[in-house]
Amino acid sequence: MGVFGAWRGQHYAKLFVKQPEIELLAVCDKRRKKLDEIKSFSDCALFEDFDSFLEYGKANGMTAVFLANYFYQHAPYAIKCMEAGMDVISECTAAGTLRECVELCEAVERTGRKYMLAENYQYAPSNLKMNQIVKSGALGTCMYAEGEYNHSGSRKECLDLAPTGQYHWRLWMPRTYYCTHALGPIMFATDSEPLYVSARTAKSDLCFNTMGDCRQNYDGTAILFCEMSNGMIARFTGCTAMASDYTRYRIVGDVASVEVGENIGSERARLFWLSHTKPEDEENKIKIVPAPLSEYGEDGEKAKDAGHAGGDYWVTRHIVDYLLNDADPFFDVYRSVAMSAAAILGWRSCLNHGENFRIPNFRDPADRESVRNDELTPFPDENGNGVTLPISLPRE
Repeated sequence: MGVFGAWRGQHYAKLFVKQPEIELLAVCDKRRKKLDEIKSFSDCALFEDFDSFLEYGKANGMTAVFLANYFYQHAPYAIKCMEAGMDVISECTAAGTLRECVELCEAVERTGRKYMLAENYQYAPSNLKMNQIVKSGALGTCMYAEGEYNHSGSRKECLDLAPTGQYHWRLWMPRTYYCTHALGPIMFATDSEPLYVSARTAKSDLCFNTMGDCRQNYDGTAILFCEMSNGMIARFTGCTAMASDYTRYRIVGDVASVEVGENIGSERARLFWLSHTKPEDEENKIKIVPAPLSEYGEDGEKAKDAGHAGGDYWVTRHIVDYLLNDADPFFDVYRSVAMSAAAILGWRSCLNHGENFRIPNFRDPADRESVRNDELTPFPDENGNGVTLPISLPRE
């Protein structure tokens, strides 16, 4: 395994060295300081240049690369890795433009390499329980779902996390773009993906007044609304900065509903029945269902020490199962780009007062043609060039 990006990637690199099936071969990051931190737990090769990292990997048996580079720039590097004969695990969003969604799918098909998205929020303890409840059929027909991911930050934190200065993606990103932690657990639990998206965004005076000199988008939240492939409708957020106390999820069926939240490490779920759908052996309409990691034996114990309430550990186990045992990942390339496309088109919906956008079926080569040359983006390159979408709605 090679790791590209030593900030977020360092967390996974520490898990990789504990897995007997994985050899951490090399890590790449343009910041020497971050590379030096790897030395505290691994003697793997270290590189500041991606092409050198890839060449070393080709010469020394690297079979997979974990991408933890900048949020919206995974697709081009994923394609380079697959063309070099390596499988790919992408840590964040699959693609930053619709054209990249097309190119990523075609690279997987052309090279025959494996690809998965390392979405981790569905593996938080309460979300694992939510998955169990939904998949048991206890909710009946799933009709509606909600996902809310809250990740605010001060001006200092925002600048500290933007080491390359004013053109770092964190200072430009519209709120719809980081929807993976809100939508991902909904897709996973209900075995569905988005077909249409409509979205709205709301301004934050706090963001404008405290970060207006550094952040180009001052929205406090974006709400996306989707029709899903299983007939359900879903409302979810991007990466919000609103004053809400926790990340939460809710899935509503025609028999019962399940809700989880409080915090990512919460170990319980709330199950609710209607009066006429409550099972006879249940005393109340509301039931608090424990969701301890201890239910999962040795894996549960190991997950307790991993990031994101154990989610990073489960992702690592699924990487091994996929790459070595051919266990199909839920977030294959097609579901991954569908989630990216919901975010991309969600921002265009915000710019057009909630206009409804159809998400292309990226499994269909003919359907890809409509967006093959769509490179619209709100993100600048390192020199501040290349922005082709409005970055923010007018404040007036």
